Amino acid sequence: MTSVFDAATTVVPDGAGRYRADLGAGWSIGGGLNGGYLLATIARAVGAAVPGKPDPLAVSATYLSASRPGPAEVDVRVLRDGGSVATASAELRQGDDVRIAALASFGDLAGADAEGGFRTSALAPDLPPLEQCVSNKAAPVDLETATLLSRFDMRFHPDDVGWAVGRPDGSGRLRAWFRLEDDREPDVYALLLVLDALPPVSFTHGAMGWAPTIELTAHLRARPAPGWLRVVHASRTTSAGLFEEDCEVWDAAGRLVAQSRQLARWPRP
Repeated sequence: MTSVFDAATTVVPDGAGRYRADLGAGWSIGGGLNGGYLLATIARAVGAAVPGKPDPLAVSATYLSASRPGPAEVDVRVLRDGGSVATASAELRQGDDVRIAALASFGDLAGADAEGGFRTSALAPDLPPLEQCVSNKAAPVDLETATLLSRFDMRFHPDDVGWAVGRPDGSGRLRAWFRLEDDREPDVYALLLVLDALPPVSFTHGAMGWAPTIELTAHLRARPAPGWLRVVHASRTTSAGLFEEDCEVWDAAGRLVAQSRQLARWPRP
């Protein structure tokens, strides 16, 4: 059976370099559709345009306007396809509006562990066992309007959820276990979603509300092992009404499989 995520990110060829998509209402957050969901949809189109290069290695996207549920098109232009890496530009459009402009490099992560081995000085987030963490199903009422929350199972570190009960700690950090709603195992496309799946870290400062993404750059390091993912979002600086949000995703084998940095707007009252 096709998973909800796979069905929602399906793209269909529609002429040279063009792919049709039907963006699902179940991925809404705040004033539009979730940026990670849209990034995964764009990556599906790019992947279809560069056969033989199955994995996104780096994707950088600028979000020009909020995407809405319904028909969309992804126009892909392959800039180079040779050797081990293919690079393409892509635009997601709805009607006459360009919603997202992206640049993506694709390759093959199958030998990621063998070629040079896995080495990192980064430390995986320290998370208690699942049963000791706080489920996203316990979200406060004002967050239940975000249909995105029902798309996955998240279990937050109990030290990181003070914002949900009116006690933000100002840490600028969120840590959680993550799994898609129908127990679909993670892959590289799901990782693009996960990089933007947690609530914005502005919540930890008591700034509740939609924090629209301006730009997001994702790096994928390896194909994830089956099982729960561990995710950490962190931010250190707010300036001119903008904040950065860094994300790391660790798989069940203890590997850092994806990283991202995004620039987002501070939620407006």
